[in-house]
Amino acid sequence: MAAVTVLTGGSTPERDVALAGAAQVVAALRARGHAVTVVDTVYGPLSSADEQRLLVPAVGTAPPTLEQLAVLAERELGVEVATLAAVCDADLVFLVLHGRQGEGGTLQAVLEGAGVTYTGSGPLGSALAMDKDVAKRLFQHAGIPTPDWRMWPASEPELHAIGLPVVVKPSKVGSTVGLTVVRDWRELDDAVAAARVYDDEVMVETFVSGREYTVGVLGDAALTVGEIRPSHEIFDYECKYTPGLTEEIFPADLRPAVTARFQELAAMAHRVLKLRDFSRVDFRLPPNGPPQCLEVNTLPGMTATSLLPQSAAAAGVPFDALCDRICHLALARAAEGNRAPTGRIY
Repeated sequence: MAAVTVLTGGSTPERDVALAGAAQVVAALRARGHAVTVVDTVYGPLSSADEQRLLVPAVGTAPPTLEQLAVLAERELGVEVATLAAVCDADLVFLVLHGRQGEGGTLQAVLEGAGVTYTGSGPLGSALAMDKDVAKRLFQHAGIPTPDWRMWPASEPELHAIGLPVVVKPSKVGSTVGLTVVRDWRELDDAVAAARVYDDEVMVETFVSGREYTVGVLGDAALTVGEIRPSHEIFDYECKYTPGLTEEIFPADLRPAVTARFQELAAMAHRVLKLRDFSRVDFRLPPNGPPQCLEVNTLPGMTATSLLPQSAAAAGVPFDALCDRICHLALARAAEGNRAPTGRIY
């Protein structure tokens, strides 16, 4: 058993999602016998009372307000997190963070510079996956179908080449924060402004009609394909985190050949972005066409009912075993002396 520090919280719009995941990861690791400490990248090491107050399994229907995020950002520890005894003395740091500061590669570089063993992808893979524009360029090069897109600002001919409807979203933010579906070009400026609240780079992407699917990846293996059926037009923040608003079906009811293709593309995307340990790959399947890869999450949600844990559970890996397996993948990599962001553990 290991001394594991769960690093969570943060000052991104997905803070509540991270804390909800940490609540269940901490419980799972302790059930497996690990000695677990919790560190919030904003408030530092948490006491038992702090854990009870902050590690709440439920996520609200909306992200924190900009005012709340500004207050949190002022307290963000930044590079100092790697100097905390709870971090640098741990056998392993288990990352339960979302958003650019937690999964964009900077934190990973800080931890590697301090010689800290941590879960998930390295600095390079994390940065590649976080930047949706760069990731989609790599998908195209590898032959992974992905919806057409342009980065804002784009000329009128470029936009009309994509055609309506389009999805306007921040390039480096997850959980559909700041995302808008635009069906009339007159709505575009407002949608871009909404996205720019969260990121200085904005993507305008073809809206792919059809069903939504997701595939977890653990180690070098694609897990079970799941279908996501939100009650809204898109799988937005409210549908993601409000019980009862989304039906999630694992395994998805697909022909074996289609299932195999989803799994093949998920594993390809994981490799192309030089990821390691685990990820979750999201797709849309249009009525007449191949699966379209939307994005890859390097630190996907980790509540027991999140999509990666559901994908793993359907493949015979329950939640506590999933958390334990992620720990062992990282520890084995460290034991081999490979802490650099090579992206491959196989």
